[in-house]
Amino acid sequence: MSDFTSKSLISQLKDKEAAAASFSRTIPFRLHLPSKLTLHCRKSMPMMMLGAATPWMKVAANPFLHQSHTSTTFFFRTTRTFSVSALSASQGGAPPVRVRFAPSPTGNLHVGGARTALFNYLFARSKGGKFVLRIEDTDLERSTRESEEAMLRDLSWLGLDYDEGPGVGGDYGPYRQSERNSLYKEYAEKLRESGQVYRCFCTNEELEKMKEVAKLKQLPPVYTGKWASATNEEVEEELAKGTPYTYRFRVPEGSLKINDIIRGEVSWNLDTLGDFVIMRSNGQPVYNFCVTVDDATMAISHVIRAEEHLPNTLRQALIYKALGFPMPHFAHVSLILAPDRSKLSKRHGATSVGQFREMGYLPEAMVNYLALLGWGDGTENEFYSLDQLVEKFTIERVNKSGAIFDSTKLRWMNGQHLRARPSEELTNLIGEHWKASGLLTVSAGSFIDEAAQLLKDGIDLITDADKALANLLSYPLHLTLQSQEAESVLQDSLSEFSASLLAAYDSGDLVAALESQASWQKWVKQFGKSLKRKGKSLFMPLRLLLTGKLHGPDMGASVLLLYKAGTTSIVASEVGFVTMDERFKMLRQINWESLSKDHPVKETATSV
Repeated sequence: MSDFTSKSLISQLKDKEAAAASFSRTIPFRLHLPSKLTLHCRKSMPMMMLGAATPWMKVAANPFLHQSHTSTTFFFRTTRTFSVSALSASQGGAPPVRVRFAPSPTGNLHVGGARTALFNYLFARSKGGKFVLRIEDTDLERSTRESEEAMLRDLSWLGLDYDEGPGVGGDYGPYRQSERNSLYKEYAEKLRESGQVYRCFCTNEELEKMKEVAKLKQLPPVYTGKWASATNEEVEEELAKGTPYTYRFRVPEGSLKINDIIRGEVSWNLDTLGDFVIMRSNGQPVYNFCVTVDDATMAISHVIRAEEHLPNTLRQALIYKALGFPMPHFAHVSLILAPDRSKLSKRHGATSVGQFREMGYLPEAMVNYLALLGWGDGTENEFYSLDQLVEKFTIERVNKSGAIFDSTKLRWMNGQHLRARPSEELTNLIGEHWKASGLLTVSAGSFIDEAAQLLKDGIDLITDADKALANLLSYPLHLTLQSQEAESVLQDSLSEFSASLLAAYDSGDLVAALESQASWQKWVKQFGKSLKRKGKSLFMPLRLLLTGKLHGPDMGASVLLLYKAGTTSIVASEVGFVTMDERFKMLRQINWESLSKDHPVKETATSV
């Protein structure tokens, strides 16, 4: 046996620990194995299945075998009865927690897959266990290394570092299914030798005919078992002719039941299954066989995956038991749904982690939001760091109902995390983005410090900073004056107000006031007194004439920044920034008489 195989969970016990077998006639026997699964079988099994050298008798000395509270009972009826027990090399204590995330590298990492990876990560870290990454790349036509590398980048960006896997290594490798074919073939042969798998020489035409007949009889389209009872002579004859064949698993009669951690009891009737293929005619193993062998030989204790894999559990459970592998605990997480409660897909917008990263989302916001899709700690709190999630997470609090992906909520949460970053770090992020986007010629300085502080509350994504700054620098005076909302301001003697403002600018008083916040506040107070205005009647026309808008961030801070931007070369020339001097030139050119009471309304001030 190879070194790799010797690490599997079905290594044979030493002679003194070997299973004891007792024989009697036509008496049912019970085989107890640890799992939350019960399988009732009525079909007589071939005697070779119960031989001392078969996988049924090779029960590993593994800590999994002593979880008595989740023991499994099998009922068989055959011409002989065996009672099998195994001694464990470990005395007490739960087995170590080992979970895995097993993506197929056939595309980008979907947010649903990222959430599954997150739940596995949180469970492992909260239990002091191991988080394993396994690449399921058996779909050779669709799997690409580029896709695998992109998935690894996304997991790293999210902060979900794995303990074993590609690039990291571990004691249970290799961690790509494409590199584990020899192992699958070895276990497939074990099953064939034990009689639990047989060669099937049916052609595609024969299989299609079986489906058609079943459809006409309104029966499930299951394999009829043509080669299940073939003689050795019939098999040898086909082998001699070189007829292609598959390996089919011999499904017993009865029913199967598991206790899912999230979904509770789930059961299936085996009559609707039929003997299924585990190895294709080209020698390639099928998905369910690979997964079972991988999870077992990697000592995976808990399988946490999407609910769409729940039907696969039926075949996998049968294979676990046929090979004598201890069953892991299963937990099937609900799907992530779109607002219309359909499965989240590309037609609903961005769905991959890479897309959200490129859009400017923060990894901590993505992790926080994904964790809340179907989980909560029972409090009203919505904000968690990754470390806090590890501390709070329990798999029992994962909801089995579908979770709605709300992009608006995600954007809002990203804004909360963005503003929660240290002030200096946030300023650096915004400044670097402004320079990279071509709005500013520098990425640091007093202007950026003040602008970031002024505009941060309107920034949920770092890319929002562009719109916020561009809006601050803009001067849509004429559009605002023609808006319906500006009507009341216009009728409140705005032309006289404008003339007084121009006079203050020409005298130098206003320019001097723009040197600091204190001098600005002092000037505004004096200017208001001279016009006998205060409150809204003072600040609304002042904001409109200086900024060209009726709404925005703090007016004093905005005006001071606009003045500073006009006295330096910090704003890129391509932006089309209107300096304070240019704004007053525009004010001088306004024909106030033409702005009559019934002027045409083009837009609302808010849209401007």
